[in-house]
Amino acid sequence: MKRIVFFLTTIVFASIFIGWVDRMEEMLIPEKFSQLKNGAWSQLANLQTARGLHSVGAVNGKIYAIGGNQLQNSSVEEYEPGTDIWTHKSPMPTGRGDFSCCVVNEKIYAIGGWVDNMTFSNLEEYDPSTDNWTNKSPMPTTRWGHSCVTVNGKIYVIGGATGWPVNEIFKAIEVYNPNTNTWTSKGAIPTPRWMLSCCAINGKIYAIGGHDGQGAVSIVEEYDPMTDTWAKKSPMPTARWALATVAVNGKIYAIGGGNVYPPTMAYGIVEEYDPVTDTWRTKSPMPAGRIGLAICTLDGKIYVPGGGGIRARDAYSETYVYDPSNDKAGQ
Repeated sequence: MKRIVFFLTTIVFASIFIGWVDRMEEMLIPEKFSQLKNGAWSQLANLQTARGLHSVGAVNGKIYAIGGNQLQNSSVEEYEPGTDIWTHKSPMPTGRGDFSCCVVNEKIYAIGGWVDNMTFSNLEEYDPSTDNWTNKSPMPTTRWGHSCVTVNGKIYVIGGATGWPVNEIFKAIEVYNPNTNTWTSKGAIPTPRWMLSCCAINGKIYAIGGHDGQGAVSIVEEYDPMTDTWAKKSPMPTARWALATVAVNGKIYAIGGGNVYPPTMAYGIVEEYDPVTDTWRTKSPMPAGRIGLAICTLDGKIYVPGGGGIRARDAYSETYVYDPSNDKAGQ
């Protein structure tokens, strides 16, 4: 009988202690918990490998987190939303960070990148159905800190730089056709920059934010692949670089990023852009600030696995999900 009483008492005190720890964390980091409680943001299972300056892609209802700028990270993890579990998959052949990924025909293409003062032009194709990687024709230029986006089955690579310190910020757009495994060049971006983010919606590409060599910018430029022309759009409210963007239900969401370089602040800012009205609105911020994050969308929700901080090798394993339909901020 005494053992049973002792056992039950231990459980009660343990529950009280855990609750007290959770309450203390909530008091010490109120902004994190306020965002998790507002219905727009939720926290999911952590990545098995903390990573920043990585890339992600969604294929057949699963999310793939790839690479990162931590010790030539080549690891790949697959996330299953139904079970909330991350699983390791076949590693990327070339470990790197500051690269960009695009999805075409249920395959993921990892392009360019940088690690330890080496800039890459590598293009490697990952097939989730077979868990295999294949080398493809390299990009004509070596670049890192670029962004890529898919329009009509072709991959558009925009911006980026070479070398460190930065030797050149690229103007030219390079377009990859997976069907022919070939590259072509297109019209130059009006404002060359690196660590920008690009997003496609309604057949147009939006190049947002980044660093122009002088500092973080809020510039938004729209590219029309049909006419190979650029147009200036309303600037993002917050100038930032190393942010991430994604389109959901006709709107573009710009998330995270850094304020200056080297950064002194990792933003959790979320700003929503409406291409139809060319206007921006501020939405509920991410629970934690991130630089060099990567995001993707599934079923109308935005997934944010990992991300970096204000130091070059910072890497986090937390995974957050944002539901724009539950966010009443800015309305």
